[in-house]
Amino acid sequence: MFTGLVECMGKLVSLQQIDGEKVAVDNGGSDVRIRVELDSQLQNAGANAFCADVHEGDSISVSGVCLTALDVSASGFSADVSNETLRLTSLGQLKAGSSVNLEKALLPSSRLGGHFVSGHVDGLARVTNISHDARSQRWEFSAPSALMRFIAVKGSVCLDGVSLTVNEVLDDCFSVNLIPHTLVKTSLARRAVGEYVNLEVDLIARYLDRLRG
Repeated sequence: MFTGLVECMGKLVSLQQIDGEKVAVDNGGSDVRIRVELDSQLQNAGANAFCADVHEGDSISVSGVCLTALDVSASGFSADVSNETLRLTSLGQLKAGSSVNLEKALLPSSRLGGHFVSGHVDGLARVTNISHDARSQRWEFSAPSALMRFIAVKGSVCLDGVSLTVNEVLDDCFSVNLIPHTLVKTSLARRAVGEYVNLEVDLIARYLDRLRG
């Protein structure tokens, strides 16, 4: 379980098939092992110590996707990404050099500053517009109709592992505001109109819908 409050950014440095042969994930036809490093140019507060208490087998949110840490070192970690995850999330579209948002699993003693995030991505949202709103930016996203029903004004969504508050909801799109802190401390500012981000809807809304149905 996560909160959607990004601890630091990392850089995807390699994508490899398990046998070690480098592949492009959209052409490989196989699951892959990724390597994430805490690149010095992306490090912010807490990045130097991010892996200090991470052990092999721990869960880490990588741009909103819950993955199991392997080959942990002070500078980064590896993780296996299944075909299902490559198909349903934006990890299958990233290349070596892409920046990713990182968050360790929630501890019982931690502050819950965002909202409950499972790291189980529901689908992809597409960036459709970015506009300035004073010092912030308003971002608009389109999403599949099957997921839009879970998105409510002033409710919470998780985009690429970032907990955000929904400002406006239309039939097939919604908008959020990114404050300067979010733009500096997360990889969302490196996204552009037309690109896709991982979308996880509110966990409670998902279960309420299931109980009602």
